[in-house]
Amino acid sequence: MRRANRQALLRLALRGAAFTAADAMAATGLTRATVLGVCAELVSAGWLEQVDGAPAGGSAQRGRPARRYALRSAAAVLAGVDAGEHTLTARVADLCGRTLATVHHPIDQAEPDPSADRTAMVTALIDRVLARAGVPGTPRVLTVVGVPAPVDQHGRSPHDDDFWQRMNPGFVDALGTVPQDGNPGAGPGSPTQRAAAGGAVLVENDANLAAIAEHAGGIGSHVATLLMGERFGAGLIVDGRLLRGASGGAGEMRFLDVALDDERGADGVAALARRWSLEALAGDGALDDGAGVAARSELARISAERITAVDVFAAADRGDELARAVMERIGDRLARIAVILASLLGVETVVVAGAIADAVEPVLERARTRIPALTGPPHPRLVASMHGSEVVVRGAIELALARLREDPLEYLDQG
Repeated sequence: MRRANRQALLRLALRGAAFTAADAMAATGLTRATVLGVCAELVSAGWLEQVDGAPAGGSAQRGRPARRYALRSAAAVLAGVDAGEHTLTARVADLCGRTLATVHHPIDQAEPDPSADRTAMVTALIDRVLARAGVPGTPRVLTVVGVPAPVDQHGRSPHDDDFWQRMNPGFVDALGTVPQDGNPGAGPGSPTQRAAAGGAVLVENDANLAAIAEHAGGIGSHVATLLMGERFGAGLIVDGRLLRGASGGAGEMRFLDVALDDERGADGVAALARRWSLEALAGDGALDDGAGVAARSELARISAERITAVDVFAAADRGDELARAVMERIGDRLARIAVILASLLGVETVVVAGAIADAVEPVLERARTRIPALTGPPHPRLVASMHGSEVVVRGAIELALARLREDPLEYLDQG
């Protein structure tokens, strides 16, 4: 009973607003004596604090004001990590989700195996972001790590793909406690012991975290979030719930190899823009009409290894024929992918997320014009994410907050 009472009041406090005993009684059904007793315990434990002042917008009160309590949001921190293939990003937030610091770390691709020491790099980056936030000694109660690989309920990726294993080299074991009984983050030891050791750790697919970030922003309850870079990955929210599938495989886009009759069908926008631009510049295909389209293209003045999707879209906007043809081809492919997802899963919105989101609007415009020719209404809505390159780390913090609010005693209980 004592645990249930503490859980109820911590859930109330994690909503973020200060509350009185009367507020807590109305929200939880507990008696006044119980509320005051448990609040005193939580103040002593360091998770709540008494605050002064009348509630915002409240009217003046006569007599002695009621004691008001609030979450002590600085008592512990949450960490989110985007462990991408080429860049690592770490963020630390307080218990209300307010960002305290964010740090980026590009991975040196010149190294013989840049993924060999990913665990050490992520650990060092977490230490850096904690130091930048000025909270290196504050308990880190929960860390969420996003990886470009499917992840099962235990935070581990399938062993049948070397790339997946390189991207997720056992983060859940190396960074925190080993999950047990199918409950990620529920490892041995008390919550206090886990916090001292770096807290609980959840490992999740990066596209799923992008979908969580979009859903938290109110995008809707039937959404596919396409995380686009070198590869397509999808985070799927249907009926307001994240779809995971066996071994976390929902949203893996390798089916596109078959659906699009292309052995590299799951290539992302970055890879497609580079590959198709180089093919066109080399005269591979029907683009060059004999009038020197490739020779006239400004992309011809960029070295092959440096061409990016941003270059292609910018050139297309300036009227470059070759770049525009590549951009339209990418838009046509995106339209087909959106129609497949809408038809199969009933999603209403397809969000294009990732670093490319800031430059992808011309592709979306092309895809929107193509969708009516591919399927009848209702047509899926295509939008670019507003979160840019930080969508995954934002989703990591959102997932950490959701888990904390769902079961605060798993992470905050002091015995």
